[in-house]
Amino acid sequence: MALSIGIVGLPNVGKSTTFNALTKAQNAQVANYPFCTIEPNKAVVAVPDPRVDKLVALVKPEKTIYATVEFVDIAGLVKGASQGEGLGNQFLANIRETETIVHVVRCFDDENVIHVSGDLNPRDDIDVINLELILADLQQLENKLGKLERQAKHDKLLQAQAELGLQLKALLEQGKPILAYGDRESETFQALNREMRFLTSKPIIYVANVNEEVLLEDNEYVKTVRAIAAEQNAEVVKLCAKLEEEMAGLSDEERHEFLESLNVAESGLEQVIHKGYKALGLISFFTAGPKEVRAWTVRRGAKAPQAAGVIHTDFERGFIRAEVISYETYIRLGTEAAVKAAGEMRVEGKEYVTQDGDVMHFRFNV
Repeated sequence: MALSIGIVGLPNVGKSTTFNALTKAQNAQVANYPFCTIEPNKAVVAVPDPRVDKLVALVKPEKTIYATVEFVDIAGLVKGASQGEGLGNQFLANIRETETIVHVVRCFDDENVIHVSGDLNPRDDIDVINLELILADLQQLENKLGKLERQAKHDKLLQAQAELGLQLKALLEQGKPILAYGDRESETFQALNREMRFLTSKPIIYVANVNEEVLLEDNEYVKTVRAIAAEQNAEVVKLCAKLEEEMAGLSDEERHEFLESLNVAESGLEQVIHKGYKALGLISFFTAGPKEVRAWTVRRGAKAPQAAGVIHTDFERGFIRAEVISYETYIRLGTEAAVKAAGEMRVEGKEYVTQDGDVMHFRFNV
């Protein structure tokens, strides 16, 4: 599934450093000046999943494949981006192509790292980015409404979109994101959003980028970010991007020991990946056999034929049934043969809703 998460923020807040740590390679250029990143860097990142590791330990396959998401490192936005300042139009278009936004916010003092506005204030920094996203959506929507009003006279579907567009325009004019619109599951909204790809309809994960001294206890900057995230019902992760980048070079054992010393179960970057996966509304199901243990990605609520189709379109087209083992049952009994012997493999039909962690085999006929 081509699902991507855009990393945004003001210049010099640690976006590219975060991206480098995510990809465990120096793929993004890092420099102490604005617009170091011009073309968006992209990387496909594995979703850490201990369930895959446990299945691998039992099955001992030839190959292991984790679920993935794509991260896009987008150049720093500045005030006036929606009017083209600092190549803003190009950068906003890059964000529009992503599904979720990771908004990196600088939460550390360092006189050697330039702040684009001179003074560090996380609320002001967040407001600059969010306002530019709102203004960009408003500008795009105003252009669309002109066309809709001309086209909708004899088309009820377009009339509904035009009415919705006016409601969304009023919301944006109040300085509120489209995420604040109450009926985002309606067919009319979904159709309009598929075409427009509204920037402010995307879930946001705030990343408070701190120095190492603040990892265990929040400073006032981080507390501000947490308060803003709570106001917006958004997720927040605290990390030290520089430390995460250094940690990416450690062995798994060294990394585990280091995290234990900090008394945390997973790194900030792992939290970003997992929260991003969740924000995208994704779950994983597994296939497990001697050749391969693999995590497959589907939207939460996907039925068995749709899950089969992720593996191959023929599986969905000729779907007969799914043989399903819950992850917990597989781990408890240890082998597929033991699960079958215990009568705990289920046979499910076309209406079965795939559950996170299902181990599945599909029967099909084309």
